[in-house]
This record gives sequence, C-alpha cells and structure tokens, in this order.
Amino acid sequence: MIDLHTHSLLSDGELLPSELARRAMVKGYKVIGISDHVDVTNIEHVVSSILKLRDRLTYYKGITIVPGVEITHVPKGLIKEVIACAKKLGVGYVVVHGETTAEPVEEGTNREAIDGGTHILAHPGIITEEDVLRAKECGVLLEISARKGHSMSNGHVALLAKKIGAQLIFNTDAHSPSDLLTEAEAIKVIIGAGLSMDDFRIMQKNAFELVQRILKEKK
Repeated sequence: MIDLHTHSLLSDGELLPSELARRAMVKGYKVIGISDHVDVTNIEHVVSSILKLRDRLTYYKGITIVPGVEITHVPKGLIKEVIACAKKLGVGYVVVHGETTAEPVEEGTNREAIDGGTHILAHPGIITEEDVLRAKECGVLLEISARKGHSMSNGHVALLAKKIGAQLIFNTDAHSPSDLLTEAEAIKVIIGAGLSMDDFRIMQKNAFELVQRILKEKK
C-alpha cells in the first residue's frame, strides 16, 4: 500500500506523524505521505515541522515517509502562489483540496490547482471533462478517495479519467487510525467506484512512480 494523502495533528489529524507512520506500517503500508492542511497562514510552520522527519527517516523501519502538504480552501488567484511556496520550502509533493461535493470549495479550484503545478488533485468532485483533459496534459494525478463524503464522486472521477486517459491515484485522506485501510479494504473502495483490480495496481504504480521522482529530487 502506498498512500499519499494523510493528516497528522499538525493540522486536523489525531496522531503525531510518528504514530501515524507506525500505525500505517502495521496496516501493511510501504509508503505514507503526510500532507497536512495548509494555507498562507500556517504553511511555513507545518512544512518546517514535517521536514524535521527528513533527517531522521532512517530510524523508521519498514515504511518510507514522504513529507507533503494539502493546500486547502485557498481562494482562486492564490493557489498557484501557495503551490510554489510549498515547493520552495522543500516539501516532497503537493496535494490541492479539490472541489469535493462534501464541502463548499470555490468553483475553479480544480483548474487553478492543475494549471498551478499540483502533483495530486484530491477528491475533485464533479470535475469537468475539460479539467480532466488538462490534468492528463499536465500529468496531475486525480484522486479516488476513501474518505466519507469525498468518496461520493469517485464513480464520476473514475469514469471520466478512464474515458480521457488521465492518471488516477488512490488515497485514504486519513485523519484517524480507523481511516487507515488494509489493501483488502482499499480494494472494496476501488470496486465501489466502478474500477477493477488492474486499475488499483495501476494507481499504486502511479503513486510509486511519483514517490520515486520525489526521492530522486531530494537526494
């Protein structure tokens, strides 16, 4: 299991990054990305805190931890700037909180995130065909989410991505220990989205390739 969208108590998660990583490893994870919520008010604090793990990762046996952020409810016009800021501060990857049907995310967030250079567009809701095509062109991974509420549009995202050829990624968006899934549990979410075991393998391959690029860039 590779999961690149989880939260610690650096934002609204329940666990310290170390405990989150430990619990994920016990669940069978090989890689966990910790991507706490940020906007212009807290990005420096969150990034500086999560990057403290970077010099100590050799102590975490059995699992690779990748520091990231999730840019959340940032208004249009600022998203690209905050993405660039996150990358400059040294995070491995950027997630942008997409236009989920479960929250009042500003319309146009999906497109600005894609054009602004995000790596992953989380739970993009009723995303348009035009934005899916743009995600394909920009190499942005579109998320199939296990999180309650956000997962309601998984079928729509999966259908358009398959039609257009955009790349998908599966993430839990975990905030608590109970949100971390075994591979068998993850596959149920995948099947529920109208996808297959082969699709799940491709999504995990997409995640692995992103992690490989991140690790190579940080050497």
